[in-house]
Amino acid sequence: MAKQRKLTLLVSSAVYGFEELLDRIYSELAGFNYEVWMSHKGTVPVDPKLTALESCLNAVRNCDLFLGIILPMYGTGRKTDKADSITHEELKLAIELNKPRWILAHDHVVFARQLLRHLGYDTREKRARLTLKRSPALQDLRVLDMYDLAARHDVATYEKRRGNWVQKFGSDEEAQLFAVSQFRRFQEAEGFVREFLK
Repeated sequence: MAKQRKLTLLVSSAVYGFEELLDRIYSELAGFNYEVWMSHKGTVPVDPKLTALESCLNAVRNCDLFLGIILPMYGTGRKTDKADSITHEELKLAIELNKPRWILAHDHVVFARQLLRHLGYDTREKRARLTLKRSPALQDLRVLDMYDLAARHDVATYEKRRGNWVQKFGSDEEAQLFAVSQFRRFQEAEGFVREFLK
């Protein structure tokens, strides 16, 4: 009897300042028998002939499941200050490819988005006029763009939005609870992927 391959689960996030959270999530998910791809742990398949961005985008193309974590830190890998981070590019591609995806958003991101929305800065274009001093509370306003994208605010009507659940978390324990709750049942996830691939 042929051994079934493990489902690959890509965890996409910025890293710096959130290593402990990522360690905890990696440990839990690997314990559920997933092949977990996470840049922080060095498990993303890397092609030495490609750029880091290209290797990460290939991981999005080749993964079965996608867990995105939107943190106050925007991430690295930008060619210029105006270019989007690797994590942002991964999220865009996961949505474009309609990967089965689950998204976590840090409560600093959610709070900042709500505050700026009420001040009239509810779109990427409007927020681009603002200047933000980098801080641990929020590094870059583009994390709000990632939230809007994950919540599928690009789809005009709410009824047509799919894959738009974004789970807010304020502590490592809350993020870990969401990840464990969503991915602990390997059989269910595997059935979901098989159904999706049909």
